Amino acid sequence: MIESVIDQLVKDAQASFHRRALVLAGDAVWGRESAAQGLAATALEQVLWISDDAPPGAEALPATKVAQLLGQEVEALVFDIHSGCHVDALGAVAGTIRGGGLLILLLPSLESLWQFDDPEHERITVAPYSRQDVSGRFLQRLARTIKYADGVVVVSPREDEADGLAIRGLDYQSPVAAAPRVDDAVCRTQDQGDAVAAVMKVATGHRRRPLVLTSDRGRGKSAALGIAAARLLLDGKQHIIVTAPQLASVEGVFEHARALLPDAIVSRGSIHTGAGVIEFVAPDDLVAQPRDACLVMVDEAAAIPVPMLEKLLEQNARIAFATTVHGYEGTGQGFAVRFHTILSRKTPDWRALTLQTPIRWADNDPVEAFIFNALLLNAAAVADEKVAAATLEECVIERVNRDFLEATESLLTELFGLLVLAHYRTRPFDLRVMLDGPNVGLYLMRYQGHVVGAALVAREGGFDEVMTAAIYENRRRPQGNLIPQTLSAHLGLEQAASLKYARVMRIAIHPALQGRGLGSALLQEISRQERGAVDCLGASFGATVGLLHFWRSTGFVPVRLGLTREHTSGTHSVVMLQPLTAAGETLMLSARQRFLNTLPHLLAEPLAWVDAALIAALSVQPSAEPARLEAQDWADLVAFGFGERGYEMSSPALWRLMGGLLSDPGLHEMLSDVKRDALIIKVLQRRSWFDAASALGLSGRAAVLELLRNAVRVLVAFYGDDWVMSEAERFTRE
Repeated sequence: MIESVIDQLVKDAQASFHRRALVLAGDAVWGRESAAQGLAATALEQVLWISDDAPPGAEALPATKVAQLLGQEVEALVFDIHSGCHVDALGAVAGTIRGGGLLILLLPSLESLWQFDDPEHERITVAPYSRQDVSGRFLQRLARTIKYADGVVVVSPREDEADGLAIRGLDYQSPVAAAPRVDDAVCRTQDQGDAVAAVMKVATGHRRRPLVLTSDRGRGKSAALGIAAARLLLDGKQHIIVTAPQLASVEGVFEHARALLPDAIVSRGSIHTGAGVIEFVAPDDLVAQPRDACLVMVDEAAAIPVPMLEKLLEQNARIAFATTVHGYEGTGQGFAVRFHTILSRKTPDWRALTLQTPIRWADNDPVEAFIFNALLLNAAAVADEKVAAATLEECVIERVNRDFLEATESLLTELFGLLVLAHYRTRPFDLRVMLDGPNVGLYLMRYQGHVVGAALVAREGGFDEVMTAAIYENRRRPQGNLIPQTLSAHLGLEQAASLKYARVMRIAIHPALQGRGLGSALLQEISRQERGAVDCLGASFGATVGLLHFWRSTGFVPVRLGLTREHTSGTHSVVMLQPLTAAGETLMLSARQRFLNTLPHLLAEPLAWVDAALIAALSVQPSAEPARLEAQDWADLVAFGFGERGYEMSSPALWRLMGGLLSDPGLHEMLSDVKRDALIIKVLQRRSWFDAASALGLSGRAAVLELLRNAVRVLVAFYGDDWVMSEAERFTRE
């Protein structure tokens, strides 16, 4: 009987060029055998299983390996939730099914799905919890979504019949879609043809007129980039750069370019033909080392931090950005809010183009709608006009019950939509952690019932003596305990893991209400409610000057800066603490002092390229004491600042001066930003004269040297005693 169900679904799908979904809800053995039996009776050839226990001979991948499928297409996909409900993988592979194809989900009974001991619970579990502590809220919502989804057929075994099946949803009729009009022999839709022409115009038309392509998946966006790149090379352009969060994300771009360049020399991440080349460069590398190119294509731009996109925009006069609107890797909604303002300010002649017509399947595809709803890929924050008039006094802050949240779809959608806007890499897995994480608390700020602010808070630490020692010795790394592990294993504070923390994982304020104090008020309320339960509030994020100022203004103190740049954000992560108990205060002071003591040494190598303004924002401390130097150091500084003493012979004294003053407010008050930055860049970070001049916008060594001498004269006058000033006067007279 299952054969006839699958046969009908495939015929319906092929007639409409839609895709259909079949849910086999029962025990694992029955589901796998039924899927294999039903598919064997069809003419479908490209069938892929995402499963740890696929039938012998079946083409199969575990959910953790689905990235290699990007850009590929299949006729049927079996996603085995018995092996784990890996929601990011489901979002990724659903887009590989072509029109007329079939998605088969294998899962336990819908009625008991929320009780399923999902292998994915292991990823959600954090110490000291076990996987049994992970709730079933996400799975409960998934079961409800399946029950009410159009175009999704549910088949389960009847308990009262040996071979009987209960079938629901088979009577759904897919509308027949009209074939789209196409004027381009290579492009499959008019949308795609228009996109190719628009991309090529960026390379051939006026400079500083960037293009932004947006689309949902399956609209041929990446293909349009590849077609345009190939045609530009055929027209004589010589160097096109493709960048994206990872090379796997742009396989489709290179595949479609190769198809139009049959004589090209192809290697991983590059295509050479004659004098022309299309090459992949990672975004952080491209920012650090700009290349001359006829065109830079930025694919999956929503998954790249806005500061990095802004730098690419500044460095490249001919650049096209493309992004997915509702994606499992990141969202174009947040990209639009954050980046379009920058585009309008820096390149007011930029152009936007949206691809709407699907290529891989017909319009109104039921599988696309189901996946969007199940994973909340289409979640949206409340419209600006509904909350723009809100004031802080009118907003209500509460710690929300997650059972209530899961059952209230409108609230959940607004919340997740807001988080999507606020963070460039919000994924379906984040939704699952938010609903099911055993250590996660959720604070909402609402105005007239609408979500205008939110914070996800994770409880961490509180380990016993044995585990605390193991963490300190770096023998154990308990999952999901970022703050205590960082303080213990990296800063060397042995008792840090024994204290309790509430880490703010995510915080978001509606874009229409930012700058009105809502974020500070939300953090203050979290601090009030967590006081007594934990020793410190904590946070870790990609450090920027603006974010540091915000967090410091709410009582948080930076205690560690990561030694390497995060590949995805291009920033160094910072850990910040706000003490809530006496023990927390003691720990924070120890962590802060250790950070300040080690920072001058770390700036010479691992942190040599961190922005000087960021170093200043991290370092300043109201209670810092002025530097104490030996008489010989002051003499060397006077000789450098007021005389002609060479930099190299003065550098030890300069280093000791800056090492002692880096956290002193006087340094930041007395010096202009450029003088302060010159001292940080040259003295502490020890960059070359060329690199220092470039970072400071100066002409060369002489200009940097004069700036340093000027800065030292100011500091000597401010910090020097009578003897030091008499030495300075002697040099001035001479």
